[in-house]
Formats: sequence, C-alpha cells, structure tokens
Amino acid sequence: MADIKLNVIKPSVNNMAARVFVRAAGLTFDENDVYGQTRSDDFLARNPAHLTPMIEAKALPKGALWESCAIMQYLCNKHGLEQFYPTDPERRAMIDSAMFYLIGTLYPHLARATYPALGFPQYAGEVGASEAGAAEKETARKAAADALAEPLSVFERFYLDGKPFIGGDAPSIADIRLASTLEFLAAIDYALPGWASDYVKRMEATLGDAYAEPAADVRGYIAYVKSQKA
Repeated sequence: MADIKLNVIKPSVNNMAARVFVRAAGLTFDENDVYGQTRSDDFLARNPAHLTPMIEAKALPKGALWESCAIMQYLCNKHGLEQFYPTDPERRAMIDSAMFYLIGTLYPHLARATYPALGFPQYAGEVGASEAGAAEKETARKAAADALAEPLSVFERFYLDGKPFIGGDAPSIADIRLASTLEFLAAIDYALPGWASDYVKRMEATLGDAYAEPAADVRGYIAYVKSQKA
C-alpha cells in the first residue's frame, strides 16, 4: 500500500495541481476519485471542510491534509524535493508569493469568470449565487473575466520576468499551480496572452505525462460542458 492516499475530483484544476505534482515528483500514491462523496459522513469524519484535493497519510497529525499548495509544500518538505520547492529562503519566498498571489487575487477572478460556464457552484455572497437576474450575473461574470488581465500580467512581468518558469530553469510547485489554473480559461474561450499559451505548452512538454494525464481530465470535462451547450 502506498504511503499517500490522494483523494480528488478530476475536473477541478485545484485537484489537477496536486495530481500533476505527485506524478512529476515520482511519489508512490494511491489516487481515489471522490466525486459525489465529499458530503458523506465517512468523508466528513476525515475532512470536515469537505474539500479536495486531500491527502491521507499516517504521519500527519490529523491523518489528512487539504489545499493543493499546502499538500505540495508538505510533500516537498517531507521528501526533500528541492527541485520543486528550494530551501533557499529568497527563492522559496518568491514561489510562496506567487502561489499566495494566485490563490488570493487571480483565482477569485477566474472562479467568478469560469464557474458559471462549468456548472460549478458559486461562493456564498457572490452575485452568481444571489437572486440577481441572468443579465446581472453575466455582467458580473464578464467583469471578473476582464479583471484577469492585470494579475496575468503580474505573473509575466514579475514572477516569470523572462525566465522559462517561476522556479527558473525548471518548474516549481508555483508553476504547477499556475499552469493548472490556466486550464480553466478554456471554458470561456478566454484568449490567453501569447506568453501564457507558450508557458502552458512548455509545462506540458517539460513534465510530459505527469502533466498531460491530469490535464486530459480537466480538458475532457470542459469539452463535455461545451458540447451540452452546442
């Protein structure tokens, strides 16, 4: 039995990040698709936040850990995966900053822009989850899509700054999180800037099947959703 049990929902880019990472890192793991099970009593007993991805490992204080970035950070620390998460304080700080900026700034815009098209539930308090009419919800969704340009530009100008990857010459966990996130923009036919399109292709070429296999599940789901609207 593998030391790591990875619980996932395959159409999610948050889950895709963890799925890509464990494959790219060459870790031994068992992957468990928990689609439709996260509100079950059994799952909630292990994970009261009902979130995925979630790893289960005996060494963890509570036996479980969720949040994609936390999972990748933990596994890098535990297994000494310097190539994905350098221990040099300055280099690590930039990777942490890129992930926190993605989670705190880029992803909220992306979720508001793409979740309605994907059929994902909106967060409480969002226009998309309110009793507003379809026109108001679409206005809010479009505003979020328009707002994506600025944080995307920040990744290009600040975090990449002419380098192939945020991590430098090789992908870091921040790169895995960013590239996975960008996959959702296909749901709204968002025109990725040239640098971002090239970046995703470079990630897939560099990581090979470790990236392509989880990406295929996300891309397949997006294609299916689009086909239902055709």
